[in-house]
Amino acid sequence: MEKVMKEADETLSALENVFSEFDAAEINKVPFEGSWTAGQLAKHLVMANSGFLQIINGPVTDTDKPADLMVQEIRNDFLNFNVKYDSPKEIYPEDSIYDYSELLENLKQIRLGTLNAATGLDLTKTCVSYELPGYGFLTRLEAIYFVIYHTQRHIHQLKNIYSGLNPN
Repeated sequence: MEKVMKEADETLSALENVFSEFDAAEINKVPFEGSWTAGQLAKHLVMANSGFLQIINGPVTDTDKPADLMVQEIRNDFLNFNVKYDSPKEIYPEDSIYDYSELLENLKQIRLGTLNAATGLDLTKTCVSYELPGYGFLTRLEAIYFVIYHTQRHIHQLKNIYSGLNPN
């Protein structure tokens, strides 16, 4: 379990660090056609990852499969940058002016909440409050890895947004 905690801390810290490279005005600028702003991307991650924290901390049941069964599939799906996914409408960020400090604070709170879950909960239990399309009900371990790989995917996109705004 130390491995997942280390990966979660490194990934969520990296997200905060990459987001911190933007200035407050840049997060609401569209870097290139068809792209979200950095603020929209951060808001999407706040909505998605806080939702996963609710799932992880929600009702669970005993697991009748290996606790990490879906981890490799989730990793393969989210770290394949040749495939574009559409965000579910529930976590699609609106076109808005986002507050830099608020987003950064939300990202930090999600990191801390994820680390608390990784250290304080039985990660082999299956989360039953939400069935993820394509994956089914995830164990807490799989759900934390979903947060990790989904966030890594968006860190890659956030770096592209930054490059689009700062081409030097």
